[in-house]
Amino acid sequence: MANPNLNDSLPLSAESLALIDVEVAKYPADQKQSAVMSALRIAQSEKDWLKPETIEYVAAYLDMPAIAAYEVATFYNMYDTQPVGRHKITLCTNLPCVLMGANKIAAHLKDKLGIDFGETTEDGRYTLKEGECMGACGDAPMCLHNNHAMHTHLTPDKVDELLDELK
Repeated sequence: MANPNLNDSLPLSAESLALIDVEVAKYPADQKQSAVMSALRIAQSEKDWLKPETIEYVAAYLDMPAIAAYEVATFYNMYDTQPVGRHKITLCTNLPCVLMGANKIAAHLKDKLGIDFGETTEDGRYTLKEGECMGACGDAPMCLHNNHAMHTHLTPDKVDELLDELK
C-alpha cells in the first residue's frame, strides 16, 4: 500500500501503482524494497525513462532510501536514467554475439541510423545501446527492442526489416 506521506498525483498513475502493489505483495510486508526492480520497470514503462523524481518516488513508495533505488536504476542497463528514443535498440556485444557477427551488425546499425552507441537520432525515434549477455547465445547475434522484444539471428537485411517495421 502507498506511503501516506506521498502525494498521490505524483508521478505515477493509479494503474502503475496497482501493478507495483501486485509486485510488493510477493514479498513479506517488511521487505517491500525487494520489489524495487519490478517497480522501476513499471515506472519506466509508464514514463519512458526514469527521471530522478520518479526514482525517488518509487523509493518512497517502497519505504527505502532513495540512494538504494538509484543504485539499482544505474546498475542495470535495462533502466534508462536519461531520455531515450521511441525505439531503444540494445545490441548484445558479448563474445558469443561478436563471434557470430555482432560487430558487423553494430556497424550496420550505426551507419543506417547515423548514431553511435549511447546516442539518439535527431528525430527522437531511435536510441542505440550496447548490451551485455541477454542469455540467447545460441541465437546470436541478437538485440532487444525496448527491453521486451528479442530479435535473433540478425543479419543486415533483418536489421533493415526491423527498422522499416519501427518507422
